[in-house]
Amino acid sequence: MKRHWSAFNVASVVVGFAFLYVPIIILVIYSFNASRLVTVWGGFSTQWYASLWHNAQLIQSAFVTLRVGILSATVATVLGTLAAMALVRFARFRGRLLFSGFVYAPLVMPEVITGLSLLLLFVAIGFDRGFWTLTIAHVTFTMCFVAVVVQSRLVSVDRSLEEAAQDLGCPPGRTFFVITLPVIWTAVASGWMLAFTLSIDDLVISSFTTGPGATTLPMRIYSQVRLGVTPEINAVCTILIALVSVGVIVSGLLAKRKLVRRERDERMAAAAEAATA
Repeated sequence: MKRHWSAFNVASVVVGFAFLYVPIIILVIYSFNASRLVTVWGGFSTQWYASLWHNAQLIQSAFVTLRVGILSATVATVLGTLAAMALVRFARFRGRLLFSGFVYAPLVMPEVITGLSLLLLFVAIGFDRGFWTLTIAHVTFTMCFVAVVVQSRLVSVDRSLEEAAQDLGCPPGRTFFVITLPVIWTAVASGWMLAFTLSIDDLVISSFTTGPGATTLPMRIYSQVRLGVTPEINAVCTILIALVSVGVIVSGLLAKRKLVRRERDERMAAAAEAATA
């Protein structure tokens, strides 16, 4: 039976999307404001984007954020994929429950607790806080998200492909790179994107684990916002929104392209099988 949307449902959806996206739209619009007062529209201008190049603190924080994000997302993707493989392909091993608990603990752990515990760890071992402590902290709390994404894809993978490759003499390591990884590549890429997004967005854990010369962009923005919002803050936030949006769109297009290609290959294989039958 075909269902029609009621006025209440339409209003709920409109209010929900407005609550989520209207503040972001306002921020983007006022990043092109010619006035220094962010609440007063003074005409269209791109001067604040040009002035960003002369703000050494924001530029340095942006580079630190990108370096930490790329490195931590890459390491977290490798570790998260290996953890997912261990949980799916080796369903029964001693200590599995404890291992899965360690992997998924950051999902439910408050960020304040995670940041404080990492801070105490670095102080206890005498590790000076800076770029590397920040990267390790981001790997710690993003790895679990990668493991969840990859594990959900591994569960649906047909293991007979891997078993057939190993029966033909393919070593387990090569089987993973030749058979398994191309099948789960979309989930691995999605996990990397999620880990990168969480890394460049983090503020609480970074505040506990950072040090001199390793101030991230969210921390820099937060410290400046406490003194008042400036048009440059709106401009840098708009650039971040644009970068994340482009990444999400590209990831979606690549996933759709891979799905279309896989469906085409399946149709061609079915047609070839029907022709030979």
